[in-house]
Amino acid sequence: QVQLVESGGGLVQPGGSLRLSCVVSGSILGINDMGWYRQAPGKERELVASITYHMKTTYADSVKGRCTISRDNAKNTVYLQMNSLEPEDTAVYYCNAKGTLNTWRPFDSWGQGTQVTVSS
Repeated sequence: QVQLVESGGGLVQPGGSLRLSCVVSGSILGINDMGWYRQAPGKERELVASITYHMKTTYADSVKGRCTISRDNAKNTVYLQMNSLEPEDTAVYYCNAKGTLNTWRPFDSWGQGTQVTVSS
């Protein structure tokens, strides 16, 4: 089984910064894509940023220039550095990981979510 544990959410003022972390553990052979998604009240879950094993990154237009996704393959950890936060960034942020179990079956797993609130 695969577990994803997120941390780093919280309350921050507009213009502030937060760094989210997500550690992936379990019976894993390898992790391909890792990403961060968010879901605001009344809205659908949307991609914020993703990163492949070889460090190719993708960003939502709404966060380009303000967020940076990175990963440490040795630690099975993905990070999201968020700067210049805006009230519109308020949401529950979810970590996602896709890869292969040590049984050679694929997995696509989610974390439990961490709340980010941007407010003065």
